[in-house]
This record gives sequence, C-alpha cells and structure tokens, in this order.
Amino acid sequence: MRIVDANLNRLREGIRVIEDILRYGFNHKNFALTLKNLRHQCRIANSIEILNTRDSIKDVLKTSTKDEQKRENLENIFIANFKRAQESARVLEEILKLRSLQESEHFKSIRYTLYALEKDILTTIFTK
Repeated sequence: MRIVDANLNRLREGIRVIEDILRYGFNHKNFALTLKNLRHQCRIANSIEILNTRDSIKDVLKTSTKDEQKRENLENIFIANFKRAQESARVLEEILKLRSLQESEHFKSIRYTLYALEKDILTTIFTK
C-alpha cells in the first residue's frame, strides 16, 4: 500500500501543477476545471489505511536528480508533470490489479484521459 500512497500523491501533485499554471498563468478556466475534476477522481477506498503505510522519511530516492531540478520553460513543466501523472496512473493501474480490478480500470481510464488532455492542452496553449 506504500506504493499506492506514493503514486496517488504523485498523480494528484502532477495534475495540480498543470491545473494551477492553466488557472493562474493562462486564465484557462475550462482546462483548469477539467483537471481539477480529474484530480478529485484520484482517490481510492481506505485512504486512512493507506496513509498509515507512508514512510517519506525513509524514502531511498527522495533526493531530486539534476534533470528533475532543471526546467527551461512552462512547456517543459507541463510535459514533465503530464508524464509524472501518467506514469503514476499506470503504476496504480498495475498494483491495484492485486486488490480490485474495478480500481485498476479506474486509473487506466484516468491515464488515457491524461493522454488526451496532454495533446489538447499542449497544442492549444503552445501551438500558435
């Protein structure tokens, strides 16, 4: 369940970064609201049980790599956070197969929604 906790956090955090840039940086209500609604779908049952598995103090890879510390522009931030969210949704999809096929399919759906949103947002915001 520690894997689930870490990836739920990573998924929501990645979506939130994109959402806030769209909301505050671009004043794009529709995309920001879509992401907010998607972020609120990133939950599973037994959240207190999962929270009890968290051990961020002993996380062996909590130090950022050089690549993670470097961002050249907002487009790079969008892409990095879309990838982070998509990868986390994939981990949740796989790990939750051990617990619930319904939860696994839920995160698969979120992952595919993120793929579509990535294309829509990047081509709308960064293509002129």
